[in-house]
Amino acid sequence: MARSPRVLSALALAAAAALVPVQAIAQQHASRQSAPPGTPCTAPVKPASQMTVESCDSPDRIIEKAANIVPTRNQLAWQRREVTAFTHFGMNTFTGREWGSGTEDEKLFAPQAIDADQWMRAYKAAGIEQVMLTAKHHDGFVLYPSRYTDHSVALSPGSPDVVAAYVKAARKAGLKVGLYLSPSDGAELPHAWHAQWVDTIREKQAEGKPLSLPERVALADGDRAPAGEGRFGNGSAVTARTIPTLVPGDDRAAAVKRGELPTFEVMADDYDAYYLNQLYELFTQYGPIEELWLDGANPWSGSGITQKYNVKQWFDMVKALSPDTVVFQGPQGVRWVGNESGIARETEWSVTPHITDPWTGFGSLSLPNGPTAPDIGSRAKILDPAVNYLQWYPAEADVSIRPGWFHHPNEKPKTPAQLMNLYEKSVGRNASLLLNVPPNKDGRIDDSDIASLTAFGSDVRRIYGTDVRKLSPAPYTFDRVAVREDIRHGQRVEKFAVEARIGGTWQRIAEGTTIGHRRILPLATPVTATAVRVKALESRATPHLGTTTLHLSTAP
Repeated sequence: MARSPRVLSALALAAAAALVPVQAIAQQHASRQSAPPGTPCTAPVKPASQMTVESCDSPDRIIEKAANIVPTRNQLAWQRREVTAFTHFGMNTFTGREWGSGTEDEKLFAPQAIDADQWMRAYKAAGIEQVMLTAKHHDGFVLYPSRYTDHSVALSPGSPDVVAAYVKAARKAGLKVGLYLSPSDGAELPHAWHAQWVDTIREKQAEGKPLSLPERVALADGDRAPAGEGRFGNGSAVTARTIPTLVPGDDRAAAVKRGELPTFEVMADDYDAYYLNQLYELFTQYGPIEELWLDGANPWSGSGITQKYNVKQWFDMVKALSPDTVVFQGPQGVRWVGNESGIARETEWSVTPHITDPWTGFGSLSLPNGPTAPDIGSRAKILDPAVNYLQWYPAEADVSIRPGWFHHPNEKPKTPAQLMNLYEKSVGRNASLLLNVPPNKDGRIDDSDIASLTAFGSDVRRIYGTDVRKLSPAPYTFDRVAVREDIRHGQRVEKFAVEARIGGTWQRIAEGTTIGHRRILPLATPVTATAVRVKALESRATPHLGTTTLHLSTAP
């Protein structure tokens, strides 16, 4: 069953912003051409992961700033990992759903085993270096025994702490770890609102009106109330709270009192406090966490209920607890590529413009035209008068190996050839590939999925593991060219060409726009040449090219 995009519905509003022609932008910035001495616009531009666009910045200076936006140490490590395995496993695995209602009985989650070691073997066979688990999906069911809700594995048969098993297995396998904690939470919908909503759905059904996926799921569960305490969008007051909020008999009380565990004073409503407490549990009990995934979906916004998040407090606490964590949708983190097909743009910028400070909200919402726009970081976008910030914000391309995100027995995995195509259109287009491979009800990954992953990993190693120039003397035959920028110095190339010396003559064999971490250029037919060179045709500043490698996709 296909899933709707994860982004906030508000992104549609951002995407509706008007495009401004480059010429008009230059005219609107004309007043920035000459800044008086001593202003922020006369100081030298120094490399940084985020910069402010000042009102006195000229267009040339804005481009100079964009050319000097560089990744943080953590972002650089993240981009070099290239492929992450997503593990969607939870209540939906056992109900056959993609989006749950939050009213499900905890006893329905009943895996025969949790063979997390088998999951890691499957992921490593594909050459994956990082894994990420859905610690909580939209239904609100939590895969570890949280102190703040009964809607968790604590009430499931055997009380399996899936997060603990997952992290332990990943670390043992030498893999980096990410966790996904859905901000939306169906288990925390207010009970009175939910009851009225179900009545409204029944009326719609009786009138023959179409029902949305969340409505169909809620209707199927009938009069069952949400499993939580009604904290999501309940209109509660924002008050001073302490994180962690200790509960009766809390086993952390002594450590908190001695100062061995940190505390945070925040201003939060009921749900924000709940969410912060769960983030605190994950980071202090299961860390280190290399990536935190913050979903932007809200299944119930169209039905009149939503939750206003104070995400700055989330970001601040995560940074304090785990400075090395890269946050999806967070500041100096990573962004959604704009689709769930695992395909990046052919012009994919890691340097992005923002209307508001990325520390104050989900970064995707502050992109001038939203995350789904075909153009994210061109000069036109960077010079848009509405832009106030620039940051390093690379793309993550998410896709599932199966049609659904959770395991459904009737679905089949993608073939190795399909996975290779996704790899070349994500990793090969300056993005990271986030490939979901869901375990089944037995707590294992299906043999068919493992076969596809293993063959895919073997193909990646065979094709991209070695430059053909290291395998034999010139001339070399190849049908793939991998071009790189040294992104420690930023992303600067706007247009480039690849030339090969064929029969003693230099001939252009490929061209492209952006490069970034890696750009893979498949050729229509194999080329045999004695040398290859890359020309940067347009660039925001002096380009810093990395190693260019040549590859052959056909087996010898």
